[in-house]
Amino acid sequence: MDFTDTAFVLSARRHGEGDLILSCLTRAHGRHMGLVRGGAGRRSRATYEVGNAISVNWRARLSEQLGHFQAEMIEANIAHLMDDADRLSALSAAAGVIDATLPEREPHQDVYNDFAALIAGLVASVPDWGRLYLRWELKLLADLGFGLDLTRCAVTGATDGLVFVSPKTGRAVSRAGAGQYAERLLPLPAFLLADDAAADATALAQGLRLTGHFLHAHLLPTGGAEKRFSARDRLVERLTR
Repeated sequence: MDFTDTAFVLSARRHGEGDLILSCLTRAHGRHMGLVRGGAGRRSRATYEVGNAISVNWRARLSEQLGHFQAEMIEANIAHLMDDADRLSALSAAAGVIDATLPEREPHQDVYNDFAALIAGLVASVPDWGRLYLRWELKLLADLGFGLDLTRCAVTGATDGLVFVSPKTGRAVSRAGAGQYAERLLPLPAFLLADDAAADATALAQGLRLTGHFLHAHLLPTGGAEKRFSARDRLVERLTR
C-alpha cells in the first residue's frame, strides 16, 4: 500500500530517540498519520513545522497499519510568520482544530482547499487576519455538515438586526426574536455578517466562542483530542488579554 500526495503539516511528535509521528492534511487522502524515521533529527526537523507544505510518500504493508512517511519540503510557510505572533497563533490554531476534529483517512478536498487559502492569506499579511480565521472556522463547520444559518432570524424570519445565534440549532436570532431568552443565546459578531463592520479584539473573541461552541458540540471527539485544541485556546486567551 502506498500513495504520493501534497500535504500540510498539522502536528509532529517525537517517537523514540530520533523519529516522529507525523499528522498531515493531504489533498486526496484526508488527514493521515505515519512514522517519519529520523524526522526529529537536526537536518530534518524544520521540514515538519506546523503549516509547512510538503510532498509525502506513504507506505505500509497493510492499509490499516500506521505506515511510514517520506517527505520533501515544498514551502516553509511558518518561516513567513515567525515575526508575527498573531498570525502564527492563527495558523497553529487552525492546524490544531483540523488535527482534533477531522476523521483520519477520509478525503476532504474542500477542507484542504480552505486551509490552503487560509495559509496563503496569513502568509500574504492580508488585512483583518482575525476575520479571515473566523470565516475559515465557519467554513470548516459547513464543510463537515454543521454549517450555521446566519441568513435570517429563526423566530421572526427577519433578515436584519441579527445579533444572536441559537446554541442548539445554529440559526441566527434577532434581538426582537430573542425576547426573554437572550441570555441563553450566543452573541453574533456583526463582522461575520457585514464586511464593513469592525473586527476588534472583543468581536473576534465573541466569534471564537461562537464557532468554538459548535466545534466542541459536533466535531470534537472525546478521549484526548482536547489537547490538540490547546493552540486554539491560546488564541482566544491572546485576544482577551
